[in-house]
Amino acid sequence: MRVTHVITRLIVGGAQENTVSTVLGLLRRPGFEVDLVSGPSEGAEGSLEKLFTDSPNVLNLEPALIRAVRPWTDLQCYLRLVERFKQTRPEIVHTHSGKAGILGRLAAKRAGVPCIIHTIHGPSFGPFQGALANAVFTNAERIAGRVTTHFITVAEAMTRQYLAAGIGRPGQYARIFSGFNLQPFARAANDPLLRARLGIKPEDFVVGKIARLFELKGHDDLFVSAPELVARIPNLKFLLVGDGPWRSRFEHMAQAMGLAQHFIFTGLVPPTEVCQYVGIMDALVHLSLREGLPRALPQAMTAGKPVVAYACDGAPEVCLDNETGYLIPPGDRKLLVQRLVQLAGSAALRHRLGETGRQLALKQFSEEGMVEAIANLYRTLRPA
Repeated sequence: MRVTHVITRLIVGGAQENTVSTVLGLLRRPGFEVDLVSGPSEGAEGSLEKLFTDSPNVLNLEPALIRAVRPWTDLQCYLRLVERFKQTRPEIVHTHSGKAGILGRLAAKRAGVPCIIHTIHGPSFGPFQGALANAVFTNAERIAGRVTTHFITVAEAMTRQYLAAGIGRPGQYARIFSGFNLQPFARAANDPLLRARLGIKPEDFVVGKIARLFELKGHDDLFVSAPELVARIPNLKFLLVGDGPWRSRFEHMAQAMGLAQHFIFTGLVPPTEVCQYVGIMDALVHLSLREGLPRALPQAMTAGKPVVAYACDGAPEVCLDNETGYLIPPGDRKLLVQRLVQLAGSAALRHRLGETGRQLALKQFSEEGMVEAIANLYRTLRPA
């Protein structure tokens, strides 16, 4: 079975890691020929392109596939994708992310590809953006939805949101959690040498956050809450894992509040090393206002860490309130402080929530399970 995946860019991120895992996992299975088309990966977010070093013919870079909306470049990309699909004749085109999802599906239809699948890793539209942009992206998704054979969502929340917007029919959706290699997180240890290297004392309470340093990721709420949190938890350290264009802004905020010694910026961390940083966390917060189902939550849960998350998009499907962590209404900084203070004050509470989360994550988020579910869907949808 010949399958072509298309994604806008291969920066370090959950959607991109999901796509790479799917492509490489399918390549290891008999009966699949798989390749991946991606736009260039540039900027502080890093790149996953090197993961295809041992499979040099799998990744195909398309320079015209860019994240920004540029009509002339987008038209060029569409035409190049049509030509590519006509030449390679995939039985399935599987798209990911906003720009690649629109152009890739329309190009696949034009090229006569018999089966077109799109994974919704996160919403392309919603209250996080202005009315005009919202209308444009919603209409674009509706148009692409008309040529889509099937949708994969990483959370039921995405299915509900897209159906409510008039995109597709219920029978066209399948939820497949975004799996990852569980073992490094299940073995993650509280490494004293790493703590010492980062300036974290043995008695410090470490609150971690794994996310790009950019808008809508919720860092602002964490910084606004920081003075009260530090006042109530004097040994608190915030461990911010990731990089992005807003890093200098947040570093200046920490300095301006006189709390620079409480914030640790790791910079860009390769995906294979994230587990080491999760291992030294006492709890993880996820305050994003736009996410499908944040990979950081099941990763921390696999390591037995309690999580505190805004009840946004797919987070409530894994952050079960008072079971695997605490859910908070988006923007409720008072409750955020309260929950973190509770966790800091009770090792037994952290252990109870962490162990429940570990069992849930180990059961539902294996990389092998994700790839198998996608392969089974392909077999079901494959044209006779």
